[in-house]
This record gives sequence, C-alpha cells and structure tokens, in this order.
Amino acid sequence: MKKITLPLTDEQIDTLKAGDSVLLTGTMITGRDAAHKRLYELVQKGEVLPVEINGETIYYVGPAPAKPGYAVGPAGPTSSYRMDKYAPVLLDLGLKGMVGKGARNQDVIDAIIRNHAVYFAAIGGAAALIAKSIKKTEPICYEDLGTESVRRYYVEDFPCIVAIDAQGNNVYESEPKKYNEE
Repeated sequence: MKKITLPLTDEQIDTLKAGDSVLLTGTMITGRDAAHKRLYELVQKGEVLPVEINGETIYYVGPAPAKPGYAVGPAGPTSSYRMDKYAPVLLDLGLKGMVGKGARNQDVIDAIIRNHAVYFAAIGGAAALIAKSIKKTEPICYEDLGTESVRRYYVEDFPCIVAIDAQGNNVYESEPKKYNEE
C-alpha cells in the first residue's frame, strides 16, 4: 500500500504503476458530468475557469447528505465514462489525477500519457467507508448543482487503486487478460 500526499507531483506519478493500492491524503476537487460540461464549455469559449485545474486531482462524486459529525454523507465514485468527453481538455489544462470507477476511452488514456497524469479507481459500493476518509469540504463553484457542485475535499487515507498509470498501463485491460490466459 502506497501513501500519496496530494497535490500530486511528477515524481509521485513516476512511482505509480497500474494495480498499485494507494491511500491519498491532502486536497482534491470534486465534479461530475454537469460540472464538467460547464467547465468544458468555458474552455471552448476561451473564458477563465472558476476553479484552478492545473495540478489538481478531481474526484467524480455526488455525495449523499452528511450525517452529524461527518463532512459528507456516503460518497462513492461515479462512473468515469460520463466524463470522458471532457477529461482530455482538463488534462491538457494540467489536471494531474482523476478518481472514479470504470474503464476510460482511448482519448482519455492518450491524454493521461500526453500529460503525465494518473487515473485512480475508487471502490464502488464502499461509499460509507470512503466518506470516513473525507475530513473537510468547502464549496468552489456551481453550487446550484447541489451535491454535484465543484468542491474541495481534504481527505486522509482515501483508498483507491491506480487504474491507468502515466505510461498508459491499464488494469481494465491487463487484469482480464490474466484470467483469459488459463
């Protein structure tokens, strides 16, 4: 298990290999498809984004309401393919990490390689467990989207797996092959 401090550095990214189990500590931003669409449209218009993307890690999440004593309610990952149209543009703006669940398309994988970034998979179905690692949350923009707004999370020992590393190694391709070889 590797412990990684956010924000990600190029040196940290160099040490991450597809399949590594990691615990993330530090800050990340959040956003799902509606927020991504808005950010993408601003980029297309050449306008300034309401959030700095360069160097960030983004978690694809829309948490449930928080119970007393918690920063957020259950906060499981959203299916990442829903952001695939927008992710390459954000990676080209300096996004260093993404956290979600499920496979990514080839355009995203190419952008990960081109921008020396990484894609982490969080465990679907572990929303309550993940919420325990989210210690603080603050709004950044698009509050009209409710739980899908862009927020900043402070996380401690947030569990995930390196799904696609900076070289393009991809557990969604490599792992099934291991079972098909038998």
